[in-house]
Amino acid sequence: MENFIFSINSTMPIFLVILLGYVLKRIGMLTEEFADVANKFCFNVALPVMLFKDISATNVKKDMDVRFFLFCLIVTIVMFGLVWSLSKLIIKDKSLVGAFAQAGARGSAAILGVAFVENICGDIGMTALMIVASVPFFNMLSVVILVCEGPNKNGQGASKLKNSIINIAKNPIIIGIILGLLASLVELKLPVILDRGLDYVGRTATPIALIAIGAGFSFKEALTRLRPAIGASFIKLIGLPMIFLPIAMKLGFRDAEMVAILVMLAAPTTVSSYVMAKSMDNDHVLASNAIVITTLASSVTLTLWVYILRCLGMI
Repeated sequence: MENFIFSINSTMPIFLVILLGYVLKRIGMLTEEFADVANKFCFNVALPVMLFKDISATNVKKDMDVRFFLFCLIVTIVMFGLVWSLSKLIIKDKSLVGAFAQAGARGSAAILGVAFVENICGDIGMTALMIVASVPFFNMLSVVILVCEGPNKNGQGASKLKNSIINIAKNPIIIGIILGLLASLVELKLPVILDRGLDYVGRTATPIALIAIGAGFSFKEALTRLRPAIGASFIKLIGLPMIFLPIAMKLGFRDAEMVAILVMLAAPTTVSSYVMAKSMDNDHVLASNAIVITTLASSVTLTLWVYILRCLGMI
């Protein structure tokens, strides 16, 4: 019951802030223009700053467990490849492939992960290392998918690859991740004034993105994307854990390691997937639907996975 209450407390506030954005739009306090500007701010400023702060605050050298690090890294790459390949096979409307693949593979590991692991294990344990191994690739692979499946596919072959690489290199989120890793490796200590300023900016990413999702949400549009959103949500919350948790068990991961892996696999679709889908001209309606569905359903599915792992003596 305690884990269920924790999951509700972790996920329902997210839904309530989305609902707030929707209500404020309906009563005329927010506009479509606000949602567009808010998304651009999150994509270009707030999310890159948040990722830079989170990763730079992690001591990569001290926390390095090569075996666990490689597992998280390899599983992240494999699961993105699997979901992307599956989406190409089952999605008839190819304009939905990018948003579907991202929603089905990319969870809120950084935002939810630390609190979830700390609640179960008493400290964050291996979560920081999981974030360093997975979150950069969550973002990099999402950019690759959204660029390759987006509407602006200029040229063929080498020209298309060149344009994709340029777009990835210019992506503000990728830049924030790389700078964060470099800062962590050199143990960069920012001046207090700059550190607190960046912290304030990074903290705006999630609430502003959630309000923008609500403000841009349309029930009429949502119904047109409901089936693929449910499919992506099933993959994210149930399919991926069913595939990769048994592998983690066979490899001997336990306790904080296993909880961190669970968060990596089964956390609800991250809010930034909506921001990136909209900013990179992919289907943001499908992305927002997946966020709402996985956020609500994860209060049940995460609790169920924790119960199963405890019954098996894994945590």
